Amino acid sequence: MHHDLALFATITMAILTAFVGGYIARRLGLPTLVGYLIAGLVIGPFTPGFVGDSGDISQLAEMGVIFMMFGVGLHFSLKDLWNVRKIAIPGAILQTSFGTLAGLGITQLWGWSLEAGLVLGFGISVASTVVLLRGLEDNGLFNNAHGKVAVGWLIFEDLATVAILVLMPAIFGESSTNVLESVLVAAAKTALFVVIMLFLGARVLPWLLTRIAHTRSRELFILAVVTIALGTAYGAAELFGISLALGAFLAGVVVGESDVSHQVGAEVLPFRDIFAVLFFVSVGMLVNPATVIANLWQVIVLTLVIVFGKATFTLLLATVLPGSGRTLIVVAAGLSQIGEFTFIVGSTGVALGVLTPDQYGLILAAAVISIVVNPWMFRLIPTVEKFLQRIPFLWRRMENGGPTPAPDSKGMHDHVVIVGFGRVGQHVGRVLEQLNFPYLVVDQDVEKVTRIQGEGIHTLFGDAANSEVLNHAELGHARALVVTVPEEVTAELVVGAAHEMAPDLPIIARAGTDSGVQRLGALGADHIIHPELEGGLEIVRHTLLSLGFPMGQIQQYVDAVRRDAYAATFADDERHRVLDQLLTAVRGVEIAWQPVAADSPVQGQSLAEANLRAKIGASVIALIRDGRVIPNPKSDTKFLEGDLVGLIGNVQELADAAQILNPLEPMEATAEV
Repeated sequence: MHHDLALFATITMAILTAFVGGYIARRLGLPTLVGYLIAGLVIGPFTPGFVGDSGDISQLAEMGVIFMMFGVGLHFSLKDLWNVRKIAIPGAILQTSFGTLAGLGITQLWGWSLEAGLVLGFGISVASTVVLLRGLEDNGLFNNAHGKVAVGWLIFEDLATVAILVLMPAIFGESSTNVLESVLVAAAKTALFVVIMLFLGARVLPWLLTRIAHTRSRELFILAVVTIALGTAYGAAELFGISLALGAFLAGVVVGESDVSHQVGAEVLPFRDIFAVLFFVSVGMLVNPATVIANLWQVIVLTLVIVFGKATFTLLLATVLPGSGRTLIVVAAGLSQIGEFTFIVGSTGVALGVLTPDQYGLILAAAVISIVVNPWMFRLIPTVEKFLQRIPFLWRRMENGGPTPAPDSKGMHDHVVIVGFGRVGQHVGRVLEQLNFPYLVVDQDVEKVTRIQGEGIHTLFGDAANSEVLNHAELGHARALVVTVPEEVTAELVVGAAHEMAPDLPIIARAGTDSGVQRLGALGADHIIHPELEGGLEIVRHTLLSLGFPMGQIQQYVDAVRRDAYAATFADDERHRVLDQLLTAVRGVEIAWQPVAADSPVQGQSLAEANLRAKIGASVIALIRDGRVIPNPKSDTKFLEGDLVGLIGNVQELADAAQILNPLEPMEATAEV
């Protein structure tokens, strides 16, 4: 291979194998992270076939760490931690201490050095943010009380990991002759950098991003975000001698407080995802299958400590922490795994010469197993809860903080599920509220979900297109599903999955293109709305009306365009022909509602006396009086002030009716057939 193509080949093969591995993992119901790690194993030096350049990919992996930590900082919330501080902070401290001591203890039995044992202990004490959030989303637990405690717990663990990464070079560095002195120097440098970032950076970086946002150049804005993430991390390492991870984390925290934080999160997401994939691939490349097999019993012991040891210890904490038993069961299931922070701590240990690559490989093997097992840990939650409830004295002790509420969606029926709560979804929700109709919102914007849940709206957090969250939306008991997300691919995935889960459920979906209308119809959507098409037709209709064109001709054109655009929603030519006949028959005919004013000449008269049909041509088809609908009222029914009269006729006939029923107000058609 030509030397100039070595980096290109490594990146290409890493992404290709990660794609294949991630797809297979997802099809098997496993986190995609497992596929990425196995992809690294495939292109690593310990397996036959293509061998990637570990030096090149390690540099890219550093960028993965930077973008991951920048993302963690961007969504870091002291408020979330503070709200659950009584459970999360002591619980995280105790569990992290247990994990560290357990790791140190078993490695001493294996003959590892004290330093290596500490690094392993640090690594296995911290759970994976990616795996936890995905598990909570897939099981509909993210936005309830249990999930919030788990997230707050993890936030504190993340902070502890950042501190560990800061102190590791000082504690384990080769030049450290006086550990205490090295730690104090590192702490002083870190404190100085934190002060600069929180006081100077908090003013400069948001101001800079806001100014760049006003240039209306997306490319420049993306460049600025990437520059801030990479530049701050590099500056932290070069000028203050602290880790790239801490620099990126603080940059994210500072930017997360700005007015453009949502846009920053959206723009940096692709960079974070692609470089994070390369990071996980680089981690997989370090695993030597022969070493893992030769030390399989150590991997098994380590896995048992991570999965069952940490989970059991967390359950025991329920007897002393002010939470409910179910909350601690959820936390135990969610944190019984390790992931990206373990990899970062472990790779730092290898770089410092504290861990050997083989020792690191054992940690990685145990991490992969814990991630694979984690979905089953969530499925065990009801079983474990029922088992513990059969031990009354223990369960009473675990419930010392009082029971916590169940997920918002549990037990819902005859409701509407709204996927996506942007402007369109919020409008649908407001109408349903006014009608006192229950509805459930599914959205993947954390802050939005938190806000609307505070307003008493039933919510589920998660990506409905890429998780198991729809399983918790009670689609089988719902009246309708409304998909309002603007991204067509997302809408198609949601519609397809929902139709498969509940074939008889009416699905109303939003399309962005003409081809999207066809695809959504084929996937099972019953009603498809193309907002741009409908808006364009309405603009055309009003434009032609203002130019003096007859309403009948305008409506004929509008109907023809709409019919052609939505043709894909009809299964065969016969249904299409029926629609065409219907449109032709009612073209130019409208239905409108008009109140009876106090000064109306027909007020007090019967329908027969008013004789509107003979005078103007419009027919009365219904009355609404005191909230009661009177369909096809009899000829002796009298018009009373405040009645809402339903009429059918053409535009001119309805306008004439308006002058009679409500003389002060011009007639407006409110519904068209």
